[in-house]
Amino acid sequence: MPTPSALQTSHWPAEPGEVRDVTVCQLLRHAAETVPDRVALVDCLPDPAARRQWTYAEFVAAAEQVARALLERFEPGDRVAIWAPNSAEWLIAQQAISFAGMVLVALNPAYRAREVSFVLQQSGAVGLFTVDDYRGFDMKAMIEEIRPEVPELRDVISFDDWQTVIDAADQTRPLPDVAPHDPIQIQYTSGTTGFPKGAMLHHMGLVNEATFVAERAGMSDGGVNINAMPMYHIGGGAVTSFGIWAKRGTFVVLPAFDPGLLLEAFETYRGTHTLVVPTMLIAMLDHPDRQTRDLSSIQTIMSGAASVPASLVRKTIDLLGSQFTILFGQTETHGVISQTRVTDSPEDQADTVGQALPQLEVKIADALTGEPLPIGEQGEICVRGYQNMRGYYNMPAETAATIDDEGWLHMGDIGTMDDRGFLRVTGRVKDMIIRGGMNLYPAEIEAALLDHPAIETAAVIGIPDEKWGEQIGAVLRVRGGHDQPGVEELSDFLRGQLSAHKTPTHWAFVGELPMTPTGKIQKFVLREQAVAGKIPFTLRETRAERESEAAQGH
Repeated sequence: MPTPSALQTSHWPAEPGEVRDVTVCQLLRHAAETVPDRVALVDCLPDPAARRQWTYAEFVAAAEQVARALLERFEPGDRVAIWAPNSAEWLIAQQAISFAGMVLVALNPAYRAREVSFVLQQSGAVGLFTVDDYRGFDMKAMIEEIRPEVPELRDVISFDDWQTVIDAADQTRPLPDVAPHDPIQIQYTSGTTGFPKGAMLHHMGLVNEATFVAERAGMSDGGVNINAMPMYHIGGGAVTSFGIWAKRGTFVVLPAFDPGLLLEAFETYRGTHTLVVPTMLIAMLDHPDRQTRDLSSIQTIMSGAASVPASLVRKTIDLLGSQFTILFGQTETHGVISQTRVTDSPEDQADTVGQALPQLEVKIADALTGEPLPIGEQGEICVRGYQNMRGYYNMPAETAATIDDEGWLHMGDIGTMDDRGFLRVTGRVKDMIIRGGMNLYPAEIEAALLDHPAIETAAVIGIPDEKWGEQIGAVLRVRGGHDQPGVEELSDFLRGQLSAHKTPTHWAFVGELPMTPTGKIQKFVLREQAVAGKIPFTLRETRAERESEAAQGH
């Protein structure tokens, strides 16, 4: 890999590393052959008496059984959706779809009619795994309601009685050959921009990316991952699960995030790793059970998907005595493109998202020319390599707008690269605020606000303004146990860290912010609410405005 100070521009050439021509089917069968009696999967329900587990031999056999049942109904290459909460059945169905040479379409169980109908229509799904009800919502009835809108959907299989379907299948039916570059999932974007697109992902991309992430997180053979991430999300449904199986370890799946259950699972199953977004990590650290559980087995906390404050990194290492690694990427790149190493300095852990994973080329691109920018300058983060998606399903125009003619995938994230190749994410292209002709990056202002001890969550957005084009708006949630700080106090706090023109003019304190289920703030919702006058902003003129007014003689 490049040595320190070797980079002259913000361009990281692909670091050597073995990219295996392998499918998830081969990955699991290898584990079943070499460690057949090792536990592969634990269904960690809140009631310990109701929990179940599968060895690798049992897990593969169960997935192949379901795969043969699917082949009774569908053909290799067909799209089969799962609309259900986390469970062992979810994972067995996911692998079965792969063993049958089909393509998974993962749906958020919180989706309702309009969202489910859109994804099923857009993906052309012919089959659907679901549950009869979820948290009091009648999912079975809703599917029947939308069936006329999704004529390609031929079969709905309920997890509540799927054994009947399995038992009726011909278990002598041969399974198809699956190739590493075959599609494995159509993964829909998480909805922070309001319009989901289905990224087509392949076996080789998910398996290798997840393996590299596990290795950089210090995962050894036979590790134990405690998972509370939703399975429909690439973090739970690929990055963590495929990584643990690459290391022939144990995947402990929780039905949903519950900090107390997560802590208990670490103690019971001697968990070594977990992936949690910052809101989940905060809840875990603040839970009273943390002080009474034996958490000595924890080796590494993985986090990402949203900004991870430096203070949270330090607090985690201090309270858990663990290592820490920050992941950065997106669905279109099979999950993760860069990651800090557990051996990185505290400063790099706190302030960067690490270096690129092996066999990925990364650049910070000039918006006009596409050329790599000088070291330290802000531009769009672009990646090229085996991890790029095949494209958006049935969306050629959107694919062409994301992957250029030279194979660079434009992530839509603004960032910088230092001369060692360490990346810093400073904002989103679509989040960038243009105030008086000056480009401002919300992530920089948010990070500064999060250093204030009373601020737990911060979202900075652009507010339309006739004179300046846009003004800076800060929407904040106060940390429990703290009084709400005043606008003057926060303005002074920011000016101690940033230039005066980066101080917000619009301030609001709220109890909750609109979030995706994986902890990302939906800024497009905040902007819509701000324009509609639904956010109770306090207005405060900034020093930059006062100086501008004075210069114009006002």
